[in-house]
Amino acid sequence: MGKLAPIVHRTPLMTSETTNKIVGKNIYFKMENQQKTGAFKFRGASFKLMQLSGEQLKRGVITASAGNHAQGVAHAAAKLGAKATIFMAERTPLAKVNATRAYGANVVLTGDSFQEAYEASLKHQLQSGAVYIHPFDDYDVMAGQGTMAMEMLKQEDRIDTIIVPIGGGGLISGIAVAAKHVNRNIKVIGVQAREASAMYESYHSDRLKKLKTVNTIAEGIAVKQPGKYTLPIIREYVDNIVTVTDEEIASAIVYMLERNKALMEGAGAAALAALFAYNEQIKSRHCGIIVSGGNMDIGTMPMIQRLAEKQHCPA
Repeated sequence: MGKLAPIVHRTPLMTSETTNKIVGKNIYFKMENQQKTGAFKFRGASFKLMQLSGEQLKRGVITASAGNHAQGVAHAAAKLGAKATIFMAERTPLAKVNATRAYGANVVLTGDSFQEAYEASLKHQLQSGAVYIHPFDDYDVMAGQGTMAMEMLKQEDRIDTIIVPIGGGGLISGIAVAAKHVNRNIKVIGVQAREASAMYESYHSDRLKKLKTVNTIAEGIAVKQPGKYTLPIIREYVDNIVTVTDEEIASAIVYMLERNKALMEGAGAAALAALFAYNEQIKSRHCGIIVSGGNMDIGTMPMIQRLAEKQHCPA
């Protein structure tokens, strides 16, 4: 943890007897939905900005984000006195846009997806000279996210498997490297939304898969192509990647809300959805679930409820 310890929250590791009974395993939820800014992204953004010189911070920082990285960068930049400009897709949940602005960042809404916002942000960076803070394809960002694994394993050293949501792969890269550094026998399983499965398809073949469209309620992991730096790390350190449907994700959101009184956003629910969907194949006695974020647009709850009803709820 080092330099990050005084800045980030040491989030709780929550257990649930009900969940343990349903799956026949000991489950530990790493509640990054309780992290500052409501998601794990604050770790990577803070760690990256702490590596910048005073001169770099003066030039300001720029990024593109599906929402949580935006808030992480905005908050970290405000703490370090740097101006942040953040590009986000036009359909980013309003809660995430408003929160990012509230942290003092300049928000530019453009394009239909993260990919389009990302491309626009790269063009702007060339004109502005600000330092680019990539949401996942950056070794410092990955290292910051990896602090979560070190924390988890201090909180519960019996964990033998960690299930992690994947968008571009920054979170799972950091977690897999950190976890295997502590104990190389720990299994790391990644999860993607079925309709945004570029990393899943790239991992299970020998070529880079780019998607033309992504369509999922888990907008935080709706990424069209894997990172150039994250994909090789994931191929080397991650044991398996699976996919889950939007119905399974919605069912996990509703389950967690009803049983554990905790709000997960779509991306944050992916790991729990995978646990329920693949429980028979996951050979684990002490299984960690990364609840990566809780920044959900509450207006989407009726739609989440409808999707969950199509899926047989584990409870």
